[in-house]
Amino acid sequence: MIIKSLELMNFRNYEFLDLKFSEGTNILYGDNAQGKTNVLEAIYMSATTKSHKGSKDKDIICFDKEEAHIRTYLEKEKIEYKIDMHLRKNKSKGVAVDGQKLKKAADLLGLLNVVFFSPEDLSIIKNGPAERRRFVDMELCQLDSFYLYNLNHYNKIVNQRNKLLKDMYFNPQLKDTLNIWDSQLVSFGSKIIERRRIFAGQLNEIIYGIHKKLSGDKEELIIQYEPDVEINHFESSIKTNQEKDIRMKQTSVGPHRDDFSFMIGDIDIRKFGSQGQQRTAALSLKLSEIELVKKITKDTPVLLLDDVLSELDSSRQNYLLNSIGDVQTIITCTGLDEFVNNRFEINKVFKAVEGTIQE
Repeated sequence: MIIKSLELMNFRNYEFLDLKFSEGTNILYGDNAQGKTNVLEAIYMSATTKSHKGSKDKDIICFDKEEAHIRTYLEKEKIEYKIDMHLRKNKSKGVAVDGQKLKKAADLLGLLNVVFFSPEDLSIIKNGPAERRRFVDMELCQLDSFYLYNLNHYNKIVNQRNKLLKDMYFNPQLKDTLNIWDSQLVSFGSKIIERRRIFAGQLNEIIYGIHKKLSGDKEELIIQYEPDVEINHFESSIKTNQEKDIRMKQTSVGPHRDDFSFMIGDIDIRKFGSQGQQRTAALSLKLSEIELVKKITKDTPVLLLDDVLSELDSSRQNYLLNSIGDVQTIITCTGLDEFVNNRFEINKVFKAVEGTIQE
């Protein structure tokens, strides 16, 4: 899979932009705050419908404009596709593929697979469980349409159940309807737990070897899925915690509270690992993500590296750069020294200057 070109209109600091990419390694360099990351954000939105920053559509559109466009031209299994994303300040986004409008934006997921790696991802191990869940969710939503369906429904049910728990404070009779939401919570939540367990197993098959090489054969990393509740106890736990939920006005049990631990021997490196161990594990996780996409889709994802090389030491830089030979890569950085010094092959170079990009 490769992205052939990208067109932006009124997107962030780009009034108009037209970029044609190499199918190999593309370097986008320039000073900070010139708009390099905005290009990666547009590609990420073309794959996932969402900004990697969590930004709302209205905040992405140029300040004095009402709408923006992202057009992404890609080639997948020798077939060309055009993704057209229309962002509007006061309406939900519109998405079309080859001129055919999609009923909902989520139908786009799976057409373009990307792996996004930023300096923030180096902290995914030591940060809170919400970030680890987000990593798993974003990857699974690209790879598994059933997971996306179940996750969307589960999140809606949690929100509606929480609203009901708040409304019950003023109207206790609403408690009669709580069991309806509870049964749906268990139904959709159980499917999420099951799929996350499989995903952790799939990652472990890949990450073990990658991490062992990255650590110079010194460490063996294992990811452990830590569900908040097991499937066979889910229904009883919801019932047991019902009074507590009513008191606290929120749902206290379910996969929205899951976590994943990263173990080197008996050491949980989330809590007790050095910064070097945590960063190496995060890099292993991202490289495993690439291999897992290849394995499941029988195709290569597009790799987006957002100024991440400057955060890695030379040995980790070299390992990363040498691992991406067969993957189309778009890299942002402030200078070209890392690549020149490592004699790394570059296929195309772009320079970003104040909302313009020169090839």
